[in-house]
Amino acid sequence: MSAADRAAGPAVAESGTPDAAPAAPSAPSSGTSGTGPARRARTGAVGMVIGSAMSLQFGSALAALIFPRAGALGVVALRLIFSAVLMLAVCRPRVRGYSRRDWTAVAGLGLALGTMNSLFYQAIDRIPLGATVTLELLGPLIFSVVTSRRLLSLLWAGLALGGVYLLGASDFEDLNLSGCAFALAAGATWTAYIVFNARTGARFPKADGLALAMGVAAVVSAPLGVVSAGSALLDPVVLGLGAAVAVLSSGLPYTLELFALRRLPAATFAVLMSLMPVAATAAGFVVLGQNLGPLQLVAIALVVAASMGAVRTGAGARPKIER
Repeated sequence: MSAADRAAGPAVAESGTPDAAPAAPSAPSSGTSGTGPARRARTGAVGMVIGSAMSLQFGSALAALIFPRAGALGVVALRLIFSAVLMLAVCRPRVRGYSRRDWTAVAGLGLALGTMNSLFYQAIDRIPLGATVTLELLGPLIFSVVTSRRLLSLLWAGLALGGVYLLGASDFEDLNLSGCAFALAAGATWTAYIVFNARTGARFPKADGLALAMGVAAVVSAPLGVVSAGSALLDPVVLGLGAAVAVLSSGLPYTLELFALRRLPAATFAVLMSLMPVAATAAGFVVLGQNLGPLQLVAIALVVAASMGAVRTGAGARPKIER
């Protein structure tokens, strides 16, 4: 999700995990939206967003396959380091001429990214990917409900809580408490990510702030990864898979979202990103062989519906975020 649009309401980063995506201008709302070329462009943009979600979640599923070799913290470090190198090389951000408040925003975003990804990977090491993303989505969903200050938002909150209750009350044996706690904590840090992402996007041109923040996240996560995985991080197989995770979870999704945001309104984009748990469930089933029963699927559907509703309700009441 983009720096500008993730601040508008719930959606799913890296978030698997949710990362940040380069900021891009929202699609203009003109009267030509119903024309053939405009309709085709918007349909193509929808396909890009769906492709971004699938790439992100299949990247997360691939990351889970590396856990036995390098551990969750080691894989987080590899993903963020490769992503930072990729983004810094592409963006080549300017580092002079910024104020202390500008760098505070970048540091906050980098810390949020590093923490959020670490918590998310700890969660998917313990519970299925679809359940992790569903629980993580509660963070930005609650943020959207609180900031919208509309009575209808209580309906979406209740719907989401109903979905979480079904998810936890089922006899799904892999849904242990520590994994759920990590997923919920990742969702909580997502709210900090939303705030700092908006501030950074307002203070830095293009994706420069994001690239710098990714560098901060890599520096923060690297020591933990080295302590956790040690020499396993130098294994050529681990390095190759780590680079693939970075491309699938960062490079490709960011590129697709960048082009999609030029053709889609921010609200439409946010609603589509609310489908992230569905993509995560599919990736978990195909790559990791994680099966979800009917009750768990209903629970995920309830949370997705609540997220979409919260985005729609909050579209006319965007939170005021300090720049």
